[in-house]
Parts: sequence; structure tokens; C-alpha cells
Amino acid sequence: MQRRIFLREATIASLGFIALSRCTQNIEGKVSQPKTLSLLTDPDAYMDLPEGFQYKIISKKGAQMSDGFFVPGRPDGMGTFRLDDQRVIIVRNHENSPAPLDNSPFGPENELLSQVASEKLYDLGRSEMPGLGGTTTLIYNETEGVVEREFLSLAGTYRNCAGGVTPWNSWLTCEEDTTPQGELVEKNHGYVFEVKAQEAAEIVAPQPIKAMGRFNHEAVAVDPKTGIVYQTEDQGDGLIYRFVPQVKGDLHQGGQLQVLAIKGQKSMDTRNWEQTTVERNISFEVEWLDIDDVESPEDDLRYRGFELGAARFARGEGMWMGDGEVFFACTNGGPNQFGQVFRYQLSDYEGQAAEAEQPAKLELYLESEDKSVLHMCDNLTIAPNGNLFLCEDNGEVNRIHFINAKGEIFLFAINQSSKSEFAGAVFSPSGKTLFVNIQENGDTLAITGPWDQLV
Repeated sequence: MQRRIFLREATIASLGFIALSRCTQNIEGKVSQPKTLSLLTDPDAYMDLPEGFQYKIISKKGAQMSDGFFVPGRPDGMGTFRLDDQRVIIVRNHENSPAPLDNSPFGPENELLSQVASEKLYDLGRSEMPGLGGTTTLIYNETEGVVEREFLSLAGTYRNCAGGVTPWNSWLTCEEDTTPQGELVEKNHGYVFEVKAQEAAEIVAPQPIKAMGRFNHEAVAVDPKTGIVYQTEDQGDGLIYRFVPQVKGDLHQGGQLQVLAIKGQKSMDTRNWEQTTVERNISFEVEWLDIDDVESPEDDLRYRGFELGAARFARGEGMWMGDGEVFFACTNGGPNQFGQVFRYQLSDYEGQAAEAEQPAKLELYLESEDKSVLHMCDNLTIAPNGNLFLCEDNGEVNRIHFINAKGEIFLFAINQSSKSEFAGAVFSPSGKTLFVNIQENGDTLAITGPWDQLV
């Protein structure tokens, strides 16, 4: 059942990005101006939404959770999973370093740290500087609109930024941090961890999937057909990675890490910062290059990969699996650094030797030339009706936009409460609720309304 749901949502994602390709250009080749719905001014000056929509803050930083710990600060990427007809499991990242302590799940002085078994903490930090990242899990009753339970589910990691859901009912959470082992740092950081979506309040054993590489991870997307995992790297000179597992559905069994390259164009720079090297809607054939020493003690995977011939990208961030295609955002790509979205079309022989004869293709789908249209897209997600939702992270006025099936872009929400980014936008499996975080506020929201009217 979970795999059928995953495949259905992947198909929806594909439809949403078909719309995106149509909206990126008008007849002059420029990005179209966004249309504005009738956004209502929030009397509480928190968030403006269209008429008929409402938000509810369902979780706040510092509140005590069901397990006695506290909701950590800086919520980021999230995944949702169906529990039953009424309830949804939400697994939520927290992009926290060991400081400041006011983001800690263990209290303002880490006074509850001793209540966690040491083997359940990835990096205890010699009991002086524990990792304060990780994940929390929420059991949300969508019918009643309430959180039934909330608990810590991964502890001791650094800066868990984004990630992705798997077809086997788990959440892959990624460290956007490559701090090496040192005096108060017990272990290397920069890995992907797996958290099972489950109802039981339990902190999972923190086992890094080291074969997936050590780098500044951001998001992942999993191909349900092959089990291959695609990964973005949040660096201004980052790469796109592919992990081909030895055993589909069991990433801990190892596999081969590869980097994306453009056939016939060694070490292409796709950022378009100094000059235009990639243009919209022009496809390039792709090849994948094996890379070794993936635990990268020098944090040099992106440099070695680029020397091998891999393409370079501008801060790879949000990623989503469609039907035979993967889409990802590059937050500050383009000549004005207002952002890009790329589309990767899988080969019919993805991950097999025959893909050399029928290679995958990559194209630039969107490059914003006007920050009033789209300013530094970060997270992205797809609604069940096919609308593509894009979240901004620009340090100014942050918004959520959506693109409908006609290729029209609309402004959907404005954060009026702060300059914080929107993060972790994801729909419930039923499609009735959009969950999203306002990161620096430390708030998780549930947005409901007449979604079917947004067409």
C-alpha cells in the first residue's frame, strides 16, 4: 500500500513539473509575473493566505513533548506517512548545531541529556557539547486537527536540514554539516541517517549510512523502481550525487556513490554566474562517474568530483521524485542568483550498464530573473491536485508560491511574522493539509482550505 501511495504521488509530481516548464517563459523568454490570489491580511500579522484558507500552529519550539523532552528549535525538512484513516505520521528535521542551547530538546542547560542512553546519541560531545540536531516525530489527527503525541526520534546529529521519504516507509534525514572529529566532537559529521516512520515513541539507533558520502547534505529523492537515491549538496560549488545500493530498500548494505556529469562537456558549470552555459528547456545527456573515498576526511568530494568531470551546481536544495524524473532547486543559481530548478529524466536503464546507450537527460527548467516572481526557491513539494508549491529562503520577505496545471504562477502565502524562511513544506497523504515550518520562529503549521479550487 505504501509503495502504491508513493508511486501515485510521484506521478502527481511529474504533472506538476510539466506545468512548471510552461510557466517559466513568456513569448519574450522571460519569467512570467506571478498572479496574486485574494490574500487576506492576517490581523495577527503572522501569515497572509488566500480567502478560505487558515493556518494553525500545531507545534512550538520549547514546548514539552509527550516523552518529556522539549520541541527543538529550527524545524526544517519534513516527511508525512499515512498511519490510518484519521492520523498522519510526520517526521521533522531540526537544523541545530551544538549551540545555542535554547534550541536543545534537552532543556536550556541540557539538563535532560542524562535521560537518553548514550548509544541513542550519535555524538554525545564528551557530555559537554552534544549534537542538538536530529528529528522529532508527530502523530497528527487530521480529522480533529490536533497533535496526539510528539517525541524525539533521532538525537545527537548536527544540522539536520532536508531529506526525503522512501517507498519503504522511512525518512532519510541529512546533516548539512561536515564538522570533523575533534576534542569535543566524538564523531565525524556530514552523513545521512534513516528514521522509520512509526507510532511508537522511540529514539532510533543513530547509524550513519556512510556509503552515501560525507558532504554538506541537503535533500534526497528515491526512485521507487530501482531504489537508487539522488542527493543534493548545499554548497555554492556543489555536485549532484547518485547512490546505487547493493540491496534495494536496505541502504545500510552499501553501494556505489556516483557524481553527475554532462556527456561531452567535462566539468560544466551550470550556475550561469559568470556566463550562460545552460539555457532553459535544452536537454543534455548525462553520465554518472564513480567516486571513491566517499567518507572524505578532507571534505573534498565536490572538488575531486569536479576534477573527474562532474557538473557544478549553485547550492542544490529541495528535491522531489516524479514519474521517471527528478527535480531539484538550486537556491542561488542564475546571473542574478535568484534561483534555478532543474529536471533530470531517468534512463530506462537507470543504474545499469545499458544506460550508456540510452542516457538520462538534464535540463534547466526555471531560472528566475526577477525576485518579485521567485526569490531563492528552497523546499518544493507537490499537492495531490498537481500544483507545485515552492518555498523561498532569501532573508527578506519569504513567500510560498504555487504553479497550477495551466502553468500559471500564483502567490499563496507571505510570512508577515519574521524574515524567516518557510521550510519542510509537505502535504499529508490525504492532501487535506499542508504542513510547513517557519524555521526561526520555531513553529510548525497545518494549513487547510479549498485546495481543489487552486487550479
